[in-house]
Amino acid sequence: MEDLTSRKSRSKLAVRPAIYWKTLKPGELALGCLKLKAGEPCVWIMRTYVGKDTGKASPYVKENLGIADDYPSIEGLSFVEAQTKAFEKHALREKQKKAGVQTGPLTVADLAGDYLAYLKAAGQKTGDAKRRIDTHILPAFGKTKVEDLKTHAITKWHHRMAATAAQLRPSKDGKQQYKAAPDTDDDEAMRPRRATANRTLTVLKAILNRAFKQGRVAEDTEWRRVAPFKGVDAARPGYLSVPEAQRLINAADPDFRLVIQAALHTGARYGELCRLKVADFEHECIVVRKSKTTKTARDVELSDEAVAFFAQLCVGRRKDATLLLRSDGEPWGPSHQARRMAEACKRAGIEPLGIHALRHSYASLSIMANVPVLSVARNLGHADTRMCEKFYGHLTKKYQRGVIRAGAPTFGIVQESNVVPLKETA
Repeated sequence: MEDLTSRKSRSKLAVRPAIYWKTLKPGELALGCLKLKAGEPCVWIMRTYVGKDTGKASPYVKENLGIADDYPSIEGLSFVEAQTKAFEKHALREKQKKAGVQTGPLTVADLAGDYLAYLKAAGQKTGDAKRRIDTHILPAFGKTKVEDLKTHAITKWHHRMAATAAQLRPSKDGKQQYKAAPDTDDDEAMRPRRATANRTLTVLKAILNRAFKQGRVAEDTEWRRVAPFKGVDAARPGYLSVPEAQRLINAADPDFRLVIQAALHTGARYGELCRLKVADFEHECIVVRKSKTTKTARDVELSDEAVAFFAQLCVGRRKDATLLLRSDGEPWGPSHQARRMAEACKRAGIEPLGIHALRHSYASLSIMANVPVLSVARNLGHADTRMCEKFYGHLTKKYQRGVIRAGAPTFGIVQESNVVPLKETA
């Protein structure tokens, strides 16, 4: 049995997925050391014997106690501190057991509920996470004890989700509707479903990782081994050329035309545009006070044409009035744009697209007009250029090439050569 009592002895332990154990109370309690990566501190694990007649796959319950003090710069637990903590937890469990308090292992459903409560308390949106939890995670793993989760089961669920048809809104009689199942032999057809499966896997891992960091779960190896699909995050977004954008503006209903123009002038999301007030047009820019990803306000800088457009919208109106209104004087809502966009695209003779494509069009046209990528990213509400590079990498490379060719130093030196390139023959 390996010595776990000192930093020096633990530094000699080989990296491995199995835990090194030291018995503290024969037949009842053991203290373990998990060393998964060289150069990183070990993790202390306590193991308690609960019996073979509990219906569990293992007669033991494991619990994460925290990291070890393997390096002077790390505030971890020494062997003595970990041992004391294990004894204290074990004594508390025994006391609870005698008092009839339930101390059973956690299920994925238990942790999912805690995770949603954490997001809500932190002021983060819970809608997408809750939908993925209710639709995909709980039906598959809700009743599963966390310690019983296995890599192969999570991987099988992840791959099955990617091959399953996407859900649509239920019919009027409540029956669940589905899109056509994707062709599993067509990588591009499978890309959106694989991307969706990856996002749901991310939610599951976030639930479990939070519990692991809190010390509520002993190990994270089983789900850490599950790899997401590669290269499926996003396709290159479609965008309108300037002539196509002009046709779309002219083809739209008069009141919805203003929404399209506002989107093309700012790159703002539809929801952000719907919340704008007259007072949000100030100092020749648009102030987006609440966005999808943050509650921090951002300034959207405008072109001269955009300044004139918004100034005209604001003439003679109260500061607290909603900037963009429907023809009946009511504000735009989430479901008011899809049909109007489809009709405008049809009349304009362009491929059907959603209103979010106008945000992509703004970004694409700006980058191709040599607007610095960081400026575009900031107008869109991104902290840095990573999202722009992810979606518009092909355009940013073209922009970079143009900038270098236009501005890099030249020295008037041309290498002379007698070599004449051969002409290609048909």
